[in-house]
Amino acid sequence: MISAARLTVRHRRMTAVDSLDLELGDGVHALLGPNGAGKSSLLRVLATAAGAVEGRLTLLERDPRRPAERLEIRRRLGYLPQTFGMFGGFTVRECVTYAAWLKDMPGRTAPEAVERAVREVGLTRRIDDKYRTLSGGMQRRVGIAQALVNRPRMLLLDEPTTGLDPAERERFQTLLRHLADSTTVVLATHLMEDVRSCCDSAVILHSGRKVFHGSLEELRAAGGYSAVIARHD
Repeated sequence: MISAARLTVRHRRMTAVDSLDLELGDGVHALLGPNGAGKSSLLRVLATAAGAVEGRLTLLERDPRRPAERLEIRRRLGYLPQTFGMFGGFTVRECVTYAAWLKDMPGRTAPEAVERAVREVGLTRRIDDKYRTLSGGMQRRVGIAQALVNRPRMLLLDEPTTGLDPAERERFQTLLRHLADSTTVVLATHLMEDVRSCCDSAVILHSGRKVFHGSLEELRAAGGYSAVIARHD
């Protein structure tokens, strides 16, 4: 579902992602690395919110450089950025409905999809409460709901469990495991608990370069995340 060859992303003169080769299919894939490694920059490009300066990228067998194909990708995409916010006066229902509208979901199916997504993140009782009245953890759960509302084929999540309590983190991990058979999920996280609980493989970035890609068993055989990073410091 995700195919990148020599993908390079720059912010002004800084190279955030450097000549990345990557192939990811269905399953839950952890995206790991220290702060500044390029994780959020890569997710923004995969979400078609930013572009690469070099290389080739195919998402869901489509070319995001072509406007019509980019639109099709966005209809099948779910994305939660690291910093998420919504209109404070919107209710939870309106926040997720707005996301459904942005993804061109048919009006006849959107209401049911909105209620399902809100239920999946455990906010049904708060569905008509204003976004601004929610705790930080609940606002994060609204962000997860808007990413899920269209049953995406590709789901990109940047630190999604930040602010979630242990019970909600466990609910989220279970949800990702259910999605793994039919969705390409990329999960950027600093929490190895999330990785161990629901991920099939791991990609580690360091200074914009891929320094590891393999199964969790292969990562353990390599000495674990800290050992891989230490070898490239």
